[in-house]
Amino acid sequence: MLKKAGSYMAILGIFAIVLNFLDRVPRLLMWIYMWGDTVAWAIKIGLVVVGGALFFFAKPEAEEPVAETKAVETKDEE
Repeated sequence: MLKKAGSYMAILGIFAIVLNFLDRVPRLLMWIYMWGDTVAWAIKIGLVVVGGALFFFAKPEAEEPVAETKAVETKDEE
């Protein structure tokens, strides 16, 4: 769960940084520009850093145990 949230945060931050160079702003992050460009950059970089940290330091999700099946032995009649 944390890995997924971290990856979404990092992707959103990288997406916002790339779009900034193309003079576009994602609607989700339009509010951060009300405080100026420096704060907007800090928030975007923070998204990438915190998202990356969540992704890399989160514990792996527990895998469901796979039920093992026995192989059926067949006897060859000659």
